[in-house]
Amino acid sequence: MKKVAAAKPAVKKAAAKKLIEPTWLTAVRAAEDKKALDIKVLDLTGVSSFTDYFVICTGSSAKQNQAISDEIAFRMKKRGELPLSVEGYGQAEWVLTDYGDVVIHALTPKARAYYDLERLWREGKPLAIPDEAPVKKPRAKKAVASPEVSEAAETGESDSN
Repeated sequence: MKKVAAAKPAVKKAAAKKLIEPTWLTAVRAAEDKKALDIKVLDLTGVSSFTDYFVICTGSSAKQNQAISDEIAFRMKKRGELPLSVEGYGQAEWVLTDYGDVVIHALTPKARAYYDLERLWREGKPLAIPDEAPVKKPRAKKAVASPEVSEAAETGESDSN
């Protein structure tokens, strides 16, 4: 007669709840890290049929717009998001990166003033960008005095005699 091992009941571990930030906020944080200026987020839900959000920011030069776009692409790729389309990267006066639910616009000051996307899409609802959560610094360990210092403190002696 063969022995049959009893099947152990599967125990499900509770999944750690990790708050995932919205796609547009990932793009905003990346742009902030590359020193983008005047970052605006427009909620176009119900206004546009092709996207839900615009992230509009200004780079001081074409090179900075490329750096902003590169950093956003890097962060989005870490999330598993790849762009559907990238337009204007070569000239970089206006780099448009389409991620489906969010479209990123990195413009030079001159291009931003000329195209005035905020006015053109004024039906969109401006979103407040939350402050970054402060990074907790590890507590400093208390210094432990050496035995010589402790004895001198107790007796009131010092080396300056």
